[in-house]
Amino acid sequence: MKERRNPIELSPSRVAHGLILLGLGLVGSLAPPPGVILAQSLRGSSASLDRQEHAARVHDFTYLESANQVERFVKAGYLAQVRPNRDFTLHGVSYPFVRPEARTFILRLSSQYRRACGEKLVVTSLTRPLSRQPRNASPRSVHPTGMAIDVRRSNSRACRSWLENVLLSLEKAGVLEATRESYPPHYHIAVYPQPYARYVDQLTSRQADSRMASADGESYTVRAGDSLWEIAQTHGTTVDRIKQENNLRGSRIYAGQRLRLPATR
Repeated sequence: MKERRNPIELSPSRVAHGLILLGLGLVGSLAPPPGVILAQSLRGSSASLDRQEHAARVHDFTYLESANQVERFVKAGYLAQVRPNRDFTLHGVSYPFVRPEARTFILRLSSQYRRACGEKLVVTSLTRPLSRQPRNASPRSVHPTGMAIDVRRSNSRACRSWLENVLLSLEKAGVLEATRESYPPHYHIAVYPQPYARYVDQLTSRQADSRMASADGESYTVRAGDSLWEIAQTHGTTVDRIKQENNLRGSRIYAGQRLRLPATR
């Protein structure tokens, strides 16, 4: 019996074709739908849900209906298993699977979070089929697509501030949508797989191009769209150390500016 699939799910051939078109800049973008204004906030809104649904449509993601369909998508390679490590733990997660790019996001974010805060990131929800949505879930939730992650809010104000700043920065970069939820206290994060994958590739490329030649440190020329947080992450340092090295009072930088990077040893 032929499997009945949601007609918007990508086949492997369509995935390859889509990536080629993306590389040529020919695919309809993940820009927000007409009339939607991007807001830098974690408060959540109908517009935020519009953007998440728009991203799911652009990616041709299926809204999974049952546990059996989740299992089929895992076997087909559409979803990747998430296993806890020293940087994060899973709490109450019934289906430890997400889109592969969302898994990369968890691994990268949790590693940075633990280094910054000294505690593990706690992931509380990943893929949830429509048949297993909690009562308080939005009927427009993208959790059934495998692109969403819920992360528990820390009791530490410093850790909450760090994470919120990172989420806002990534939201500004157009690679995810984040919302601060209250019942229970957590952050809902919808990762946009293709933009996030390109974002990581760019960071990796910059890291390779700008790797320090010696322990004495070196300079870095700011590019359009750079932020101190991204530069610090790329070069294995912190925003505070870069600001101290360059006598910066604030976080504002500009394209063409040369920054001294602190030594890593």
